[in-house]
Amino acid sequence: MTANNNIFSTAFIGVGSNIGDRYKNIKDAEKEINRSGKCEIARVSKIYETDPVGYLNQNNFLNCVFEIKTELTPDQLIKFLLKTEKILKRERIIHWGPRTIDLDILFYNNLVITSANLIVPHPRMHERMFVMKPLCDLIPDYIHPVIGETCSLIEAGLEKQQGIPEVWKPKD
Repeated sequence: MTANNNIFSTAFIGVGSNIGDRYKNIKDAEKEINRSGKCEIARVSKIYETDPVGYLNQNNFLNCVFEIKTELTPDQLIKFLLKTEKILKRERIIHWGPRTIDLDILFYNNLVITSANLIVPHPRMHERMFVMKPLCDLIPDYIHPVIGETCSLIEAGLEKQQGIPEVWKPKD
């Protein structure tokens, strides 16, 4: 993105991968987003290794959160993220199943959106430590616009139920 008079929005994107080189998949997603010219990654949380949820017969995930600045509207952003998933070989075969990359809009500014194509904030994020832990790396004091609690308070509740995921570090 070039500096101009456009007003950029801030979005937080949940990222997950559990097929192939999971770390490379996350880095490739980062490159695709930055390459778009319409989005730029401002910050990336720590990466966590987490157990699968829903469909359990699959490999562990690497999860993180991207904070992005974007010129795209929420509808344009979700279309762009779905296109990015396709570029990175995401296949939708099993609901909550294995994937090379998963890119979900968690928050978009302070908007609350319910449409046929998009729900923001993400409707299940507050139930998932693999989302809340990396999100709290970036915005622990942000107040969830639907639940009315800070991310860190939501995370603390999940910690009692789900434990704390391990920070993942690439092997040297």
